[in-house]
Amino acid sequence: MILDSVVPFGSIERAMDNDRYLVKSVDRALTTLEELAGAGPDGLTVSEVSKQLGASKSATFALLQTLLARGFVADSGEGASRRYRLGMALARLGDRVVSQIALRDVAMPILHELTDATELTSRLAVMEEAWAVVIGRVDTRGAVRFTSHLGRRELPHSSGVGKALLATRSDDEVRELVAITGLPRRTDKTLTDPELLLRDLAGARDRGYAVDDEEDAEGVFCVGAAFTDHRGQVAGGISVTGLKLDLPAWRIHQLGETVRTHADRISTALGAPPAA
Repeated sequence: MILDSVVPFGSIERAMDNDRYLVKSVDRALTTLEELAGAGPDGLTVSEVSKQLGASKSATFALLQTLLARGFVADSGEGASRRYRLGMALARLGDRVVSQIALRDVAMPILHELTDATELTSRLAVMEEAWAVVIGRVDTRGAVRFTSHLGRRELPHSSGVGKALLATRSDDEVRELVAITGLPRRTDKTLTDPELLLRDLAGARDRGYAVDDEEDAEGVFCVGAAFTDHRGQVAGGISVTGLKLDLPAWRIHQLGETVRTHADRISTALGAPPAA
């Protein structure tokens, strides 16, 4: 029967895991690049690479020369002391990969999961000069909705996501930024003293998340955390917003941990290096 020749999808996946589908020369070239990456700027000699690959020196030399010709490997020195390291072609490819992955494309699915997990409105923001700018939002299914115009600059000192972004800066940098935006009072709880703000940001750094406790709007709280990109630099922040009511401190901490976990997931998706 014709149906007998159809391979189930699961069987295809298992077949793809079989070594017989691997192109050994390509696999060996990729392993070489990984070995050179682990060796650092000093690189490796032909003998060292051949030992790692379990291949002859002549085959290893030919492989390195091929990668060298395409710019994936660079070399220095002569003869037996000649050393090989990663080439700039990899950097160019890396830049292209990053440019093809828009921040919102990576973050929004995780933001949806954050809203589902907390049943609170979540936001995605980046720093633009001294202000926080919201570039994404996922509303909760509940009746309460919070107005947040995408693309509009917001004061960072009074919001959870804004303070999370400020907390990634040094105290001197924070002073420079708030000198630009000022510290206008939004509610009776807004931190308008630079030193009190710096103390609050120090706590946010220790926790890994920042809290807006009715500092931007009465009766409303916000918890935010920052995330980093493939260079280890801060790329933005996310937050959840809800009604304060009689929310206990333990619940704020619980939400902070959840937001931080989702922020870490965005960092990982952006290729951020592992945290120290």
